[in-house]
Amino acid sequence: MEAANNSKKEERFTHPVRTRVTLSVYQRLEKLIEKGDCHSIGEVSRKILSNEQIKVFHVDASLNSVMEELALVRKELKAIGVNINQITKAFHSSRNESSKSFYALKVAERYETVGKKVDVLLEIVSQLAEKWLQRS
Repeated sequence: MEAANNSKKEERFTHPVRTRVTLSVYQRLEKLIEKGDCHSIGEVSRKILSNEQIKVFHVDASLNSVMEELALVRKELKAIGVNINQITKAFHSSRNESSKSFYALKVAERYETVGKKVDVLLEIVSQLAEKWLQRS
């Protein structure tokens, strides 16, 4: 336990380093903050100086429309699910058989809609898989 505490003490940033850089270097460091996993110029500088990896994230703008479509399908499926729950509640509180049959038909219609949405999702996933596999 004591060895772990000693190593943590050694890892603390106790020695300040100050420097000046050109505008272009500073802008490159800022880009690393925007696109990477660092939150400050100091953190970027420390990782560079200590030869640590900086994870840079790339956003594929071509996927924006696909993600919007997926979000829309998700929203629609959630609404259908809420509607099915409401119909189910009405079914269980209904006392006569004709009402129960009506609610059962309504639920069947909603599940048919779910099937169509799942088909849309499968098509989107298929397109994504083709795009992804082309990169490999």
